[in-house]
Order: sequence, then structure tokens, then C-alpha cells
Amino acid sequence: MFHGIEFKKSKNSPGLNEQLNAARTILANERTLLSYIRTALALFIAGLTFVRFFDNRIIEIIGWVFIPLGLINLVLGIVRYRATRNHIDELDLPFKRNN
Repeated sequence: MFHGIEFKKSKNSPGLNEQLNAARTILANERTLLSYIRTALALFIAGLTFVRFFDNRIIEIIGWVFIPLGLINLVLGIVRYRATRNHIDELDLPFKRNN
């Protein structure tokens, strides 16, 4: 078992290379979600910092723009992750995912 991935072992199953390629696809999708979360958190925290600690009106406006951009980025990342995960689940992979 490899992070919730159970490989099939039968005569007709693809080789180890194909199984590892499929596993890398799933892990890449998860890494992409983490990148979206990291970017969303950075935008949100930067926005809060600009609004809270700077007295310059322009920087405060930029902060108010960053806060919703961070939230939108988070939602977009989750939606794209789920869409890609559903697409991967529809493929005939050489293993099954344990959810």
C-alpha cells in the first residue's frame, strides 16, 4: 500500500512502471491542491496585514483586494482538485484508491 493506493497483482495487470505513473498522477494532483492552499493563505494573510498594520489608504485598498482573492484562490483550487480527482477516478487505473 502506498498512501491509500493498493496495487493490483494479477497476470493481466500493467507493469510496475505504469502503476507508478498512475500513482504519480494522483500525487501530483494532491501537490497542486497544496500549492493552491499555500497561495490562498499567503494572499489572505498579506491582505489582513495590509489592512490592519498600514495607514496608507492605497495599501489598505490592496489589502481589501487580496483578502477575497485568497478566498477565491482557495475555492478554485478545491474545485479543480475535485474535478481532476473525478477524472482520474473515471480512468481505468491499474489500482484502486482507498478513500
